[in-house]
Amino acid sequence: MFKKLQEGDTVGVIAPSSKIDKDDLEVINNSVLLLEGRGLKIKFGNNAFKDTLGYSATPQEKADDINRMFEDKEVKMIFCVSGGFNSNSVFEYLDYEIIKANPKPLCGFSDSTSLENVIYEKTGVITFNGPTFKALTSWATPYAYQEFEKRLMQGDMTLGRDEDEYLTVKEGKAEGILVGGNLSLVSQMSAGAYKMDFTDKILFIEEFCLESPPELVSNHLYYMKQNGVFDKLKGIWVGNYDGSVALERILLDVLGDEYKFPIIKSNNFGHTEKKTLIPVGGKARIDTDKDVKIEIIENFMD
Repeated sequence: MFKKLQEGDTVGVIAPSSKIDKDDLEVINNSVLLLEGRGLKIKFGNNAFKDTLGYSATPQEKADDINRMFEDKEVKMIFCVSGGFNSNSVFEYLDYEIIKANPKPLCGFSDSTSLENVIYEKTGVITFNGPTFKALTSWATPYAYQEFEKRLMQGDMTLGRDEDEYLTVKEGKAEGILVGGNLSLVSQMSAGAYKMDFTDKILFIEEFCLESPPELVSNHLYYMKQNGVFDKLKGIWVGNYDGSVALERILLDVLGDEYKFPIIKSNNFGHTEKKTLIPVGGKARIDTDKDVKIEIIENFMD
């Protein structure tokens, strides 16, 4: 159970992925001003702006910031500043006991997928797939910021907004624990030393079309199928993908008629301005008979 953020609370900001580009500094500063205007304090990790390797800080430096932010009693939640490509490099350097002993919300999307899911997998601490710190102000609408405020400051469990559209890909009802995020990264965690447990989970997936054409999306999904992921799931929630072929169509091509779980589609998470905060580790229910076809069914905000 997390405490809702209040005025005067401190928000930590870390850079677990690629280095921060100079072009991002103005947007990052806009996010600082936005949250400070809401009464929150901002604290950057000691290594957040380092470029030790020429493409990011070292894995040890990044992990040190993560561990310190969780251990810091002053920090009430943690934002990943932006995305990138190598947050998985920190896995072996994280202190999972510190994280487990000091649970607090951590939020980001895209490359943050790896970090969010490994923390939940190793500690049971709920994390959030939602806007990065940069994304609070880098899009054309305030949707992402409003969803952050709704979930973590007001404690509202509603996924998305009233105007969001949900489509049924395959009918059914299911309950399970939410895991997932960016498809390419979830696929990597289907096997290996840091593999995710997909048993009785509702998997949510999205993908960035500029990095993953349909044939690569198919590759990721087949890798998951070949490693038995879909045999364990309770349901799938498909998010944003602006490729030449719809993500849900590629998914159905891969799944065939072998699986009976429900599948739904919406465009309120992923590489898009609409970013609702999805709790990785939170319990949810899919019901394709309803207009809003997925809901969080446990309250983890006090």
